Amino acid sequence: MTPIRVLVADDDPRLRASLTLLIDGEPDMAVAGAVPDGAAALAAVRDHEVDVVLMDVRMPVMDGLDATRAILGAGGPGPRVIVLTMFDADQYVYEALRAGASGFLLKNAPPASLVQAVRAARAGDALLAPEVTRRLIGRFALSPRRDDPRIARLTSREREALCLIGRGMSNDEIARHLFVTPTTVRTYVSRILAKTGARDRAQLVVIAYECGLVSPGQD
Repeated sequence: MTPIRVLVADDDPRLRASLTLLIDGEPDMAVAGAVPDGAAALAAVRDHEVDVVLMDVRMPVMDGLDATRAILGAGGPGPRVIVLTMFDADQYVYEALRAGASGFLLKNAPPASLVQAVRAARAGDALLAPEVTRRLIGRFALSPRRDDPRIARLTSREREALCLIGRGMSNDEIARHLFVTPTTVRTYVSRILAKTGARDRAQLVVIAYECGLVSPGQD
């Protein structure tokens, strides 16, 4: 089986070294490179095969937000980007999610959580700590655009499913809530991704907030 190729981008050499050791210690992962800034990350993605980028948001030369935009705006499938931050409510992280990042992790997250996040990002699944993600997005998505064209083509059932995705529910939880099978939910999710142009579930959470389907603090 081809290992998940992970690029580490962080200006802290000690963190780069620890993340490199962690990733290379997993049997299904391999470090594709370890770089100190966003410009080097962009060059590495262009020159090497990369599946997942662990991207610090605050780096010299080019910060992680601009690098994320450049990487995910280049067209084609491209790698998944996981944003690394010291904060759980950071404008940079919110903008990175809007740009298409698959989610974020706090830098002090347990090693097992980081490894799980890499695997989830590679699979296109939802990432960790949905309650933290909801707080972050709720902090900045304060002016919902209820006539947003991204959801104009959704059926009422698909809007309902998107609302539940925005609330952090898994496919199984959505299935129980809507009284349908998980297979049907996966179909809904695929259609919602196609119609909204979202990259993955993390971006669907952003869209759900921005379009007013979910409100900050909603259970």
